[in-house]
Amino acid sequence: MHPPRFGDAVSRQHRRVDPAGRDVYIVGDVHGCLEALEALLDTLAVDADDLVVFVGDLVTRGPDSAGVVSLVRESPNMVAVRGNTEQNVLDGTVDAPDLSQKQRQWLASLPVALSWDDLLVVHGGIDPRKPLASHVPADLMEPGSLAASGTGRPYWWEFYSGPHRVFFGHRVFSAPLVSRYAVGLDTGCVYGNQLTAFDCTAGRTVSVPAAASHRERDPGEYIDPAGFG
Repeated sequence: MHPPRFGDAVSRQHRRVDPAGRDVYIVGDVHGCLEALEALLDTLAVDADDLVVFVGDLVTRGPDSAGVVSLVRESPNMVAVRGNTEQNVLDGTVDAPDLSQKQRQWLASLPVALSWDDLLVVHGGIDPRKPLASHVPADLMEPGSLAASGTGRPYWWEFYSGPHRVFFGHRVFSAPLVSRYAVGLDTGCVYGNQLTAFDCTAGRTVSVPAAASHRERDPGEYIDPAGFG
């Protein structure tokens, strides 16, 4: 499988990862929920020989953005892509007073895409209406709906058919979305639902319950993965 062929706008912010035979876990949106993240890592029995990849949105909304950033930043076996909330913090449109200057610099250094083998990790997804070479970072961090209204169905993963399997967050599902070419891992931890990881070795998802609800979200606003295959 060839690496994703991005254009110049993204290629400078795309990093290839070498798992080197390690167990790999891909974690959904954490949003400052350090307690749930620690519980998930314990459940997965992650050790220094494993690789943990985050789909972005490590920060804001939850209680401990600085703690989450410290854990990921200071762990040699953890990597992350930049999500739209990290970008919002960097742009100054979202306040994150608990983050230090060094932590903000680390957020700025995050790529918008990570890949290995036939897997691609981005925060929001891709736009199947155009080639990867035409994508810009915003397309990967916060892709819009494909509906004429700009909201609701159809979503990008309904039309995407590879060749890379895309792991993403951003859109909040009631349970993980797992299909041949798209795996959605934001299961609303910050809203009191779950924090989810995909175990690449076992080919399955693992979820832990949120420690608490830190933001209100109508259950009707969760996307039901059962409607997609």
